[in-house]
Amino acid sequence: MKIPLLDLRLQYNSIKDEISAALDRVLNAQRFVLGEEVEHLEGEIARYCDTSYGVGVASGTDALILSLKALGIKEKDEVITTPLSFIATAEAISSVGAIPVFVDIDKRTYNIDPALIEEKITKKTKAIMPVHIYGQCADMDPILELARRDNLTVIEDCAQAIGASYKDRKAGTMGDTGGVSFFPSKNLGAFGDGGMVVTNDKKIAEKINILRVHGSSERYRHEILGHNSRLDNLQAAVLAVKLKSLDKWIKMRQELALLYEDLLSGTAVTTPFVPEYNTHTYHLYVVGTPRRDELLKHLLSSGIETRVYYPIPIHLQECYSYLGYKKGDLPIAEWASENTLAIPIYPGLKKEGARIVADCIKEFFKK
Repeated sequence: MKIPLLDLRLQYNSIKDEISAALDRVLNAQRFVLGEEVEHLEGEIARYCDTSYGVGVASGTDALILSLKALGIKEKDEVITTPLSFIATAEAISSVGAIPVFVDIDKRTYNIDPALIEEKITKKTKAIMPVHIYGQCADMDPILELARRDNLTVIEDCAQAIGASYKDRKAGTMGDTGGVSFFPSKNLGAFGDGGMVVTNDKKIAEKINILRVHGSSERYRHEILGHNSRLDNLQAAVLAVKLKSLDKWIKMRQELALLYEDLLSGTAVTTPFVPEYNTHTYHLYVVGTPRRDELLKHLLSSGIETRVYYPIPIHLQECYSYLGYKKGDLPIAEWASENTLAIPIYPGLKKEGARIVADCIKEFFKK
């Protein structure tokens, strides 16, 4: 039995008719860039995330870039972030000319370790960008306390964590902005690229609204240099349909995660740790073992798709060699890159499928 890491066809088939109707509505209107569908989705996402504003942009990466620009982060400013994330996190910082400063992670949650942030703050530090990795929030209170003390802005990278919560606060509501990704594989995924900035600050929302359309608040008048970063109506229509099922789909992921935890209890793999104050959405179900590469080959040879997130931590990526980091500088992130992998978890995966995955892992460790 082949089990993919993610099967979006199951999700699509469950809402196919509603998706078709939404797409027909946009095609009949022949309005494709921004417009009513985007405005509707912005309001719905803002309500879902418990924020006052949502601004649709072209991608999750752009959500971070435009947030940084709107918050005044500029060339040679320092932004503290995590080395265990997709490159887009640091790439966004570099795109505005700022310098990413990497802080090691907590070995249990894989999120940035707040206890290590203070020592990296300098006169050049202007912001902290925590990433809510794999679907659960970073420990935000100590991060926010440091930000208040040192007058730093906080941009939450919520690309993997829409719907997650920290002490009853939704991801994206705690910092100055939250950057959401609608990449197709995300828990709320479009039929292509898309993203959104969520915020409670009206001025920031207004600034991002201008930045996303070439720095213009009215046609052919450009107050600032901006970007072409607009969410289109087709994607917004699809996402509005999917949003109605998001909580149900997250619950399915959480039920599968509980099953995995039970089935893998007592084995030689480390299952996800969730602090009592967090609600995990399980965008990814990541397990750890020193025999990671062997286990990966065993699962793949058994027809079970698996993947490593992320095999090279950002501070060791070639494009950041100029920063001078070397192997051993951030040992926990490096350990995670060498010892963890993701196993299948998605709405529509049957319990039988999860049991097959767990049995395959158990079989491996009996060898």
